[in-house]
Formats: sequence, structure tokens, C-alpha cells
Amino acid sequence: MNQSARVSPDTTFHASGLTELFEAQQAAFRAQGAPSFDQRIADLNAVLRMVSDNQDRLLEAVSADFGNRSFDETRLGELMPVVNGIKHIRSHLKAWMRPSRRKAGIVFRPATARVVYQPLGVVGILAPWNYPLTLTLVPLIEALAAGNRVMIKPSELTPRTSELLKQLLGEAFPAEQVVVVTGDATLAGQFSELPFDHLLFTGSTHVGRQVMAAAARNLTPVTLELGDKSPVVVCDDFSITKAARMIAIGKLFNAGQTCVAPDYVLVPREQVDSFASEWLAAAKKLYPTLDDNSDYTSIISQRHYDRLMAMASQAVATGAKAWQHNAPATAGERKIAPMALTQVSLQADVMGEEIFGPLLPILAYESLDEAIAFINARPAPLALYCFSNDQVSVSRVLNRTQSGGVTINGSMLHATQDDLPFGGVGDSGTGAYHGYEGFVRLSHARGVLKLGRFNMSDKVSAPYGRLTRLVTRFMIGK
Repeated sequence: MNQSARVSPDTTFHASGLTELFEAQQAAFRAQGAPSFDQRIADLNAVLRMVSDNQDRLLEAVSADFGNRSFDETRLGELMPVVNGIKHIRSHLKAWMRPSRRKAGIVFRPATARVVYQPLGVVGILAPWNYPLTLTLVPLIEALAAGNRVMIKPSELTPRTSELLKQLLGEAFPAEQVVVVTGDATLAGQFSELPFDHLLFTGSTHVGRQVMAAAARNLTPVTLELGDKSPVVVCDDFSITKAARMIAIGKLFNAGQTCVAPDYVLVPREQVDSFASEWLAAAKKLYPTLDDNSDYTSIISQRHYDRLMAMASQAVATGAKAWQHNAPATAGERKIAPMALTQVSLQADVMGEEIFGPLLPILAYESLDEAIAFINARPAPLALYCFSNDQVSVSRVLNRTQSGGVTINGSMLHATQDDLPFGGVGDSGTGAYHGYEGFVRLSHARGVLKLGRFNMSDKVSAPYGRLTRLVTRFMIGK
């Protein structure tokens, strides 16, 4: 693969242009085959240089797309995961690529068996708006590490970041290897209909179903990271002050616009008000003001801002108590103050759909069994959080619930680990990536058997006789 800088062609177009780009990548893959270890390392280094050399431009583009997002928050939540992910892959890639030795069946010995991980071909990435760098570039580096070619469709809600990525990746890679296409939701639908060798989508469950249906027409395997309502269980042995702070840090990072953000909290009934007060105090320390506070992220669009404001109003109208320190919102900057909600109706929208904002319902439970049953009565979430120092309680929660991943005594941090798989289960997604799991997910595990010079397999073929019966009786019994 040619690593010379090359500017990709204009890639804002419709379905015919998508097909041409896909076919060009597919033809290049078939002609050149799997890239070497050295080439894959060079590809990873090209992404690393792109990020390192253009930090300021990337930070400014993301903040402009949101209206405001702290550069520090983007460094923590976007650039660090990409850089750390590249370093982790570089440290382990040679071992991952090495064929895995397996045992040949006794009847076929002497023989050697191994698994060889091959690139799939052309991988499609449909990236979301909430982390437009991380959720584009981490799948990219894992696809490149596995030896694939990559087409990327970023979100139309982050146009500055999308255009910058298109430019920078177009300078770093030829279009036959990596290409970014930009356009609206219609183009995203056309993108998902391409016959990719794998399609990775991050977004809502509703759109994920549509993506999977489109991919199914081509028998394209998919990885879907879909979110949903990630619950928190605070057990009665744990400090509510410590729990409130850790939950506030996770919930309010990116103003709650995170797929693994704590969505609602289950606390012992007698601690509901105390927890709401502690959580609000923790939020106040993190973000003392909204006005002119560059640390606190704006809501991505007016539509999402209006959705969250309506959700909060409806919760209060149906009986919820709202806990807020600051003014409810700063409309000009699309900022919504952190809000805890107690006495929430289960029919309210805040309990019926993923919130994706700084609103936190706090629900009471009488026993840990009741909290577990509440979680299990709903679709399996992308993340689950448990606060307890009692291993018995932690084990009960883990053993009796399902979720994509778990952080114990913290929030969201499991998703930052390069050596842990990240993905959903059930309505929150299918498949996992990050690190080794990402390499395997975006590879084909090819089984290879090599027979020895002498082998019993040709001695037990037709016409069947005494030897065949002896062998089968020995293997099966009687």
C-alpha cells in the first residue's frame, strides 16, 4: 500500500460515487492481499502523526460543532483513547497476527492445525456525533491493524470535524485504502447498503435495526454499539458521597452525551433525598456555573436541546421533583444545568428512552433483589454500574444481570480500557471491539489443516471394512 501523501477526491456525493469508491477499495484489496506487519505499523503511525500534528485543528473543530466543548475534555475523551489505542495495538500486533496452533484430531495425526487471522477486506464505519474523533478513529485503527481497507461515513451533525477528518485522512492515505465520505442521513442509508465485508455502526437502537436490515441484504456482518439506558446500583454499604461524585463525573462528562453515561440510579429508599443532594453538590463543584464556563459542554443541536428540555418538563409535570443549583438552562449556548429527578413516574419519557443529557432520575429500592429485578425487566444495557465494597452484593448484581460492560465503584471507565472488549448485548448492540477483540472481530479466523505423509484418514474411507469399524468403535465406544 502506498504511504505517500495523497489528497482524496471530493467525496460529498450520492450512491453511485459510493459504489465506485467501494469497488476501488475492493479491487485494491484483491490485487494486493493482506498487508505485512510492517505496513500495518506504518498505517497506525500515519494516524498517530495525523492526530499529533493537528491537535489544535481537531480541538477547534469539535468545539465549534458542539457550540462549546472544553479542549481538555476532548483531549481526555477523544485524543487520548486514539493515541493510547495505537500504542496498545503496536505493542501486541505481532503476537495477534501470529498463527494460533491447534490440535488435530487423533484420527488425522500426524497433522498440524492452526488458525490464521486474515483481513476481511473492506470495512465500513458509520460514526456518530457525540465523540466524532474517538468513535471514528478507534474503529479505523483496529480495522487497519487487522489489514483491512476502510470507508468512513461520519455524522452530519458534526460537519466541521467531518470535513477536517476527510481532509486529513485524505492526505494520509490513498482513497483505495481509507476514505471519508460526507453527506446527510440519506447518504448514510445508502452507505449501509454497500456489500461491505464488515460494517461497524455506533448510534441509536432504532437506527441500528435499520442498519442491520440493510446489511442483511448483502449478508454483511455487523458490529452495533447502540447504548440504551445504563443503570447504576448504589448498595447500602457504600458512601453515597463517594458514589455521587463518581456518578456526577461520568454523567456530566460531555454533558451526558455519552452512550455509556449513567442513565438512572437505584438507591436504597431511605437514601434517595440524601443522594440527590450529594449528587447536586458534586455537580456544583465540577461545574460551579454555566455561563461562560468553557468546561461544560453544550448540547449538540437545538433539536436535542429542545428534546431534553421537554423531557425534564414532562417529568416534573407527571410528579417528579427536580433538584438544580443553577438556572435551568442557558438557551443561547444550549447548556442545560445538571438536574436530579426524584419521585419519577415510570411512564415519563426520562424512564422510557435513553436520556443522552445531564438529567439523572433517582429511583428507590427496598432490597437488592428488587433493584436487580427492575434492571432485568428492561432491555440489556450497554453499561452497568455497581457501587459496593461487599463482594457478595457485587457478585449478585453481576451474576444476575446482563450488560455490555461493567465498572464497579466508578462510571464509564471500563470503556476506556484498551485491553477490555467494548460492545453491547441484546438491544444495546452486537459484537465488541477494542484491542485484541477488535482485531479478531475485524479478521477472518481461517482454519488450516496440513496432513502428514502418513495419515489414517484415507484408511477409513469406502469401501468400509474391518478397520473402519475398529476405528469408529474406538472413537465412539461400543
